[in-house]
Order: sequence, then structure tokens, then C-alpha cells
Amino acid sequence: MFYDVIIIGAGPGGIFSAYELIQKKPQLKVAVFESGNPLHKRHCPIDGEKIKSCINCKSCSIMSGFGGAGAFSDGKYNITNDFGGTLYEYIGKKQALDLMHYVDEINMSFGGRGTKLYSTAGTKFKKVCIQNDLHLLDASVRHLGTDINYIVLGNLYTELKDKIDFYFNTPVETVKILENGYDVVTADNNYTCEKCIFSVGRSGSKWMEKVCKELDIPTKSNRVDIGVRVELPADVFSHLTDELYESKIVYRTEKYGDKVRTFCMNPKGAVVNENTNGIITVNGHSYEDPARQTDNTNFALLVAKHFSEPFKDSNGYGESIARLSNMLGGGVIVQRFGDLIRGRRSTQSRIDEAFITPTLQATPGDLSLVLPKRILDGIIEMIYALDKVAPGTANDDTLLYGVEVKFYNMEVDVSEKLETRYKGLYIIGDGSGITHSLSHASASGVYVARDIVENM
Repeated sequence: MFYDVIIIGAGPGGIFSAYELIQKKPQLKVAVFESGNPLHKRHCPIDGEKIKSCINCKSCSIMSGFGGAGAFSDGKYNITNDFGGTLYEYIGKKQALDLMHYVDEINMSFGGRGTKLYSTAGTKFKKVCIQNDLHLLDASVRHLGTDINYIVLGNLYTELKDKIDFYFNTPVETVKILENGYDVVTADNNYTCEKCIFSVGRSGSKWMEKVCKELDIPTKSNRVDIGVRVELPADVFSHLTDELYESKIVYRTEKYGDKVRTFCMNPKGAVVNENTNGIITVNGHSYEDPARQTDNTNFALLVAKHFSEPFKDSNGYGESIARLSNMLGGGVIVQRFGDLIRGRRSTQSRIDEAFITPTLQATPGDLSLVLPKRILDGIIEMIYALDKVAPGTANDDTLLYGVEVKFYNMEVDVSEKLETRYKGLYIIGDGSGITHSLSHASASGVYVARDIVENM
């Protein structure tokens, strides 16, 4: 079967590529291959009662399927070049921001209308942070919420499903170079196309690495972010989250000079499990609907680690730490901050007696047996720093879930068009190692689609 364009991966990059292609050139024959399920069939079996922990499904519904890993995120679109990726280094700062705003307009037209657009620019908290040696990054933040994000994705699928071919539960094994296009190989069939877009996301990092080796596409090592997810009463951070919603705060530790940052803040949200290549890590969600909100706020504290010679496998390093956590706790470990600083493991009785109810059922344990000392020291120092701008952060009952790991794909060598050394073969989204967010990944999809239309 022949297609004008084949997109591998139905995450944000792939979805917005498909949308833009059909908008600009409806006659194009486009196919999207996805290893996971359609959106309406994405259901994690963990219910907290009969099934309390990950059972390693063949395809993780949290990480794979239409919408990608972002489908059940809290739907935050950060419109900024200050974080979320380095797309602007390839296409320019203005164009990157313009595309992110364009993506926001599409989200609004497909069900996001009425959600809030927050901004950290000019806020009084910027000064308060600086006075306490913390640095608040500038961004506009559109918060859809996990519930509205799901609605937007559902409406986008309805718009696309009759105009392009979707192949769900159809992982691509490899891609071969043809004289005038590409051969996309699955377990059952071969499909050819003139143009091909890789948009496999972070969960496709192993596949991306394999295919780049097969096609001799140069890559270079990226970073890995390692840390914990903090959960505390929503009132502790309400003075920031009510005005800013998402506050990206960076701190440089006194002891080592390492940067520790807050990430993915979920006011009145819930902590959740995440399965990446069979490894159970932790993440957070939040909802726009007040009926689904909790009394807690959660966010990640992450330390970025870069490696050079002789070790370059940053993802392997992160995986080994996550596997250690899984080995000790059977999954995610939770520990009270007070227990951590006193050098003792948390027990179920101490968790039950705390003045906070955990939103994720995790194994009480000792994170100091999992996280390297340098990373853990940085996290503890950051918690005390945050306590100055949000008193209560360093309370004994603050919960730390571990580990949270953000894997970044190896950065692939692409041109300013996000095109590889093979003409018509593009790599976008988080799978490229260039974008690290919903907004940047979506923008890269629109950008490549426009380039394809202009050159067909």
C-alpha cells in the first residue's frame, strides 16, 4: 500500500502533523501507525482495589496510544522558549512561539475554550524567588486539565479518522530506504510512502535508537532528569498556583552547584504510576473539573545529569536507578520528608498517621537506598529553599515518591527543517531529543507538515 506521508506515532507531534497536512492539502493520502490503542480504549487496569500495582500490559495505556504519553497528563501547554525543548535553535524563537500559539488556537477550537491561560511574566513572585536565591522562569501556561485534554484529543480524532488511515496496535518494526521514498515494515505488512515522519515520543526511545543505528543517522547523548515527586497540602502552594498555576522554579545548590528544578506542578491533583519500557516510575495529573480535584498539590523535583566520555548512556543510568526502586519497593516508593532527614525508612503506620492522605498507593520505604547521595542532597536542599517562599514545604509529613525519571531520547542529527540526511525523512517531537513538552512537540509537527506541503 502506498501513502504520500506515513507518520509513525500518534502523540502530539504526529497528531498535529496529520491535522496540518489535511488542512493544507486534503487530497494527500496519509497514514498514522501507533503501537498503542485508540483513545477510547486506553484504560489503565490499576483501580486501587482489585489491581493495586502495574501488571505490565503489552501496551501501556498511560504511555502509548492516540495522544501519546500526554493524553493522560494534566494537559499543560507551556508557551515559551525558556524550557520545554530547543526547537527554537532550529527554526528561530519567533517562529517557535508563533507555532505554539497556533497549536493553542487549535486546542481552543476543539474543546479547550474557557480554560485559563496563566502567565508568570511580571508577577510579584519573581521578586520573592530571587530574594531567596530561587529563579522563576517566564512562560504563558494553558492548563487544559486531564479531563479537558481528553476531550480535545477526542475531538481531534473525530476530525481526522475519516480523512486519514490509522493503524492502532501496529508497531513499526523498521523503516527501509527506497529509491524514491520509504518502506515501513510491520509484523504483518509493508507500506511505502514518499515522505515519512518519526514521532515516537519518549516511550519510543529504544526503537528510535535502533532505527538510527540501522539507517546510520548520527545521534548524540542527551541528559536524563532524576528526582522525586513531592506531594503536600494544596494550601501550601495555593498563593503561587492560584495565580501562576505552573511555576517553573530553578535553584542552584550550595553544596555541589547543581541545578534542581520544579517540574509538572499539579494543583489539587493526584500522583500516578507511569510505565516506561517496563520500568515503573511516578508522575502527576490534575483536573479542570472541581469535582475531580483533591486536597493535595504535587510536583516533581528533578536534577539533570549529563554524561560524556567514557559513559554516554544517560537513559541507561536513569533506568538503573528506577529499576533499583522497583526492586526494593515492587514499584514506586513513598517516604515522609521527616523520615528521610532523620535517616529512617517510612512505614505504613507513619504514612497513615501523617496529616496528609496520599493520592497514590505506594510502598513505604527509604529513598536514600535508591537515589545517589549527590542527587538526594540537592533535592533536600531545594525543599528547604522552597520552604522560604512556600512555608510548609519542609514539613515532616510532606510526601516524596520515587523515583521520577524523565528520559530524553538521544538527540538526532537533523537539519533546520527537522529533516535527516535522507530527503523526506523527518524526526519530530520528544523522539527527536529536541522537544520535551506538549507544546514544543505539537509545534514541531505543524512545522514539518508545512514543509512537506510546500515541497510536494
